[in-house]
Amino acid sequence: MRDHNKAFCRLVAETFDCPAPVFEFGSYQVEGQEGYANLRGMFAGKSFVGCDMRAGPGVDRIEDVSAISLPSNSAGTVLCVETFEHVFEVRRAFDEVFRILKPGGLFLITTPLNFRIHAYPDDYWRMTPSCLRRMMSPYEGRIIGSQGFSSFPHSVMALGAKTPAPSDFTERAEALITGYRRHLEEASASLPLRAKMRRRIGAIYRSKGERQQLTGYYHSDFTVETGVELQPSATREARFDPASSATPGSKKHDPKKVGNGKKSLWRHPSIAYWF
Repeated sequence: MRDHNKAFCRLVAETFDCPAPVFEFGSYQVEGQEGYANLRGMFAGKSFVGCDMRAGPGVDRIEDVSAISLPSNSAGTVLCVETFEHVFEVRRAFDEVFRILKPGGLFLITTPLNFRIHAYPDDYWRMTPSCLRRMMSPYEGRIIGSQGFSSFPHSVMALGAKTPAPSDFTERAEALITGYRRHLEEASASLPLRAKMRRRIGAIYRSKGERQQLTGYYHSDFTVETGVELQPSATREARFDPASSATPGSKKHDPKKVGNGKKSLWRHPSIAYWF
């Protein structure tokens, strides 16, 4: 767990009324993070259950987040802080979290993008902000964020509120984003002078991309959305057998033409697009 992800979790707990019980998936505190990775104190007075696939520090219950044994609509808040990169059945895990959340429940997730491979016990995925946005589309209220250089952020994060979202979700979201950006400004300003000098001198010998990563480390981008988005993209797609006819009512895409006859970008011939 990294400092900025822990700060995001703390600010969510302070800004939103996180319903109980709180379930954290990926709660195992790896060697060197015992105590530091403990999020329980942020939710004082609320039932908190730490879940992981193996027993150990911080784990109250053995669970596989892609096949959760809890009944539907039983969790108030779900936390997955730097966890889903270690889940092979990641799409199923998103579905399972949504299933167990109560109406009005909250789902907080953070995950690395531009980050080293780290096996706890293994490392499978990296999600872009667009990917995370699509995965969070079933939630009525959504905050999608990233930190780092905009073209290749080192971290992505999100908070989703299952229907019915709080009536003041947008106002709380704006307060959360403001608080998080303030945290990043303070973290950047608090770097020791020696560390700042090392970064500046080291940047001279780094590539353009590495310099961008360094200078943009504390930059953040956020979007706030409300309303359940059953299909997040403007164009829906469905797989079909190229040898058979297209889905009834659909228009099979001609890669040479689009709409007004202009040449289009290439699209896979086994996809039928309709609007």
